[in-house]
Amino acid sequence: MANFYDTLVEVLKADKRFFTEDGALLRNKVYESALNMEAGLIELLLSNAETKKRFFVDVNGTFVFDKVAFGWVVNNRQFLPDSYTRFKNRIGLTDGSSELISASGDIVLSFPYKDCVLEGGQTSEDQKRSEIFFNETLAPNEVDRLLYPKVLTSSKRYSSDGVEENIVFDDKDNLIIKGNNLLAISSLLKKYEGRVKCVCIDPPYNKGTDEFG
Repeated sequence: MANFYDTLVEVLKADKRFFTEDGALLRNKVYESALNMEAGLIELLLSNAETKKRFFVDVNGTFVFDKVAFGWVVNNRQFLPDSYTRFKNRIGLTDGSSELISASGDIVLSFPYKDCVLEGGQTSEDQKRSEIFFNETLAPNEVDRLLYPKVLTSSKRYSSDGVEENIVFDDKDNLIIKGNNLLAISSLLKKYEGRVKCVCIDPPYNKGTDEFG
């Protein structure tokens, strides 16, 4: 066990993200990288014959990463020589075996629509209907159409000279957009991507009515 632990640490040393300045292994960082299937970590583990054998399954010539087995190794007490207690230097919920449930492959946080995109209503009338949730796997075409840049229509320019109807706005204009946040942001992304310095979420427009303030 100790020999394999040393091997694993040597492999991980190729990525400075996984260690502190004084050389301590950042186990949580390694574990999170495994859960996220980060390409850099997987490439490191594939580069060593021993870690490749321990953590990958050959399926018809394709190596599949066993992140459950890897997570068990990283979190197991036998691989924690610097631990002062029977715990893993981590605080969290544990099961009947005193193992963190966050490291278990049998437990999942489940809630409705967690993999969906909300269509969203834009008017008071829209809000009276049932909301539509598009699943990113089951309805990719609907999601793509929903997030495709929309044409901003019926624009008006307010100035000291009055109101101009159906104008084409430019970079000199300040914009107020009435509509669903998701659709508005998606519509503006192509024009303003990389140019936004500050975003203020949910300004205090609540005036006790449905009217836009």
